[in-house]
Amino acid sequence: MPAFDLSSVLPWTLFLAFVAGMLALDLGVFHRHAHAVSRREALIWSAVWIGLAVLFNIGVYVFSGSQRGLEWTTGYLIEKSLSVDNVFVFLLIFATFQVPVQYQHRVLFWGILGALVMRAVLIAVGAALLGSFHWIIYIFGAFLIFTGIKFLKDTEEAPDLEHNRLVRLARRFFPATHHYHGQKFFVRHLGRLTMTPLFLVLLLIESTDLVFAVDSIPAIFAVTEDPFIVFTSNIFAILGLRALYFVLSGYLAGLKYLKPALAGVLVFVGAKMLLVDVYKIPALVSLAVIVVVLGVAISASVLARRRDGAEEPAGVAVSE
Repeated sequence: MPAFDLSSVLPWTLFLAFVAGMLALDLGVFHRHAHAVSRREALIWSAVWIGLAVLFNIGVYVFSGSQRGLEWTTGYLIEKSLSVDNVFVFLLIFATFQVPVQYQHRVLFWGILGALVMRAVLIAVGAALLGSFHWIIYIFGAFLIFTGIKFLKDTEEAPDLEHNRLVRLARRFFPATHHYHGQKFFVRHLGRLTMTPLFLVLLLIESTDLVFAVDSIPAIFAVTEDPFIVFTSNIFAILGLRALYFVLSGYLAGLKYLKPALAGVLVFVGAKMLLVDVYKIPALVSLAVIVVVLGVAISASVLARRRDGAEEPAGVAVSE
């Protein structure tokens, strides 16, 4: 079967229409009213997004060949694994600003909608740079290695609301209330349009995702320079991020080796970029390395968690 031209207008139009339809269905039907998302609901939605990603990936294999199919799989897996670090920060932000659980989905929905736009712009810029200046790939590679090493040294801290530039800019135009007003981002107070704390939290989510996007998008360009594959694999990973947050929110603390594994993935793809003109690592090898690194990290984390639980001294009082 001949390869389908992913650079034509039709695939982009169909994909964007699909994304718009799913987002409208999500907010307008399934989450029209604010409610606390249960783990069962989150698991169902996570399975839906992963299933849709698998079906889309199969379509890439069928219509564009195994090479592009492997590139899409690897790009999606890289972005999906790196998005777990976003979840760490989301947890910190929501806990620090005591965001009621029934309003967290709304913040994440609009936050991810903004992330889609930001990532589209960054991907377009990255593709244009790589298309015009091949040497940019070495800068991307060195940056990813630096980011991977930095991953090992950093400790997670919630962003500071008072010193966040986006929040400070917004406060120049609108005053802010001190209390939540349901799921509203803006309310009328003393005749003026006023921001609620929920909108300020949304700005924090957006600003932190921009930082993560700058880190993660170059990693997909290590796999492929095809803008359609980079964009669609990235967007599918992001669309499932809300469900991933509600699934993992109670388990992340137990995955002690996950962050070093993510650092290892970044260093690997950075090295792949630096070696691109010396030896091009096959997509299947890249996929295998990433799967093995993440699989070992998760397995080791689970075993360590069980061991730590088993070694807990007997006779310790447990509060009811």
